[in-house]
Amino acid sequence: MAINDDVKLGTQVRIFHPHLVNLYGCVIGDETKIGSFVEIQKNALVGARCKVSSHTFICEGVILEDEVFVGHGVMFTNDLYPQATNEDGSLQTETDWHVVKTWVKCGASIGSNATILAGVTIGKKAIIGAGAVVTRDVPDYAVVAGVPARAMNDVRECKQTRQILRSLNS
Repeated sequence: MAINDDVKLGTQVRIFHPHLVNLYGCVIGDETKIGSFVEIQKNALVGARCKVSSHTFICEGVILEDEVFVGHGVMFTNDLYPQATNEDGSLQTETDWHVVKTWVKCGASIGSNATILAGVTIGKKAIIGAGAVVTRDVPDYAVVAGVPARAMNDVRECKQTRQILRSLNS
């Protein structure tokens, strides 16, 4: 495991165990925190003030905007139809497929052990439940969970509920 010389690290990036991560050809924004056993591949972008928890895989083509939280063991994919070999039986190489980009917008949170399929956009401040499998776009402020992930709530409604409960307990 290593941090390659081609990684572009912003200022005040914290990598808790540099010898236990695999980072290459990626960009990591200012003040971002990276946990142990994380792999971030080439052409991936992690914005500023993000938190990427341990055992997470961020593959080529994934873009995390600023202030995104990624829980433990989250897996991103970048190929909708992965195969090991071509029709002639030869092993596939980088030239045999194209990266399908995935976009996670500002302030979104992804729960532990979620799987994010290639090509989806996760909206601003959206919350992805632990263990969810995200197969389609998630709107801004949506709370989704399940396999496949389905809309459960709206983050703004959840905040209103918490405010009401606080006022009742005062």
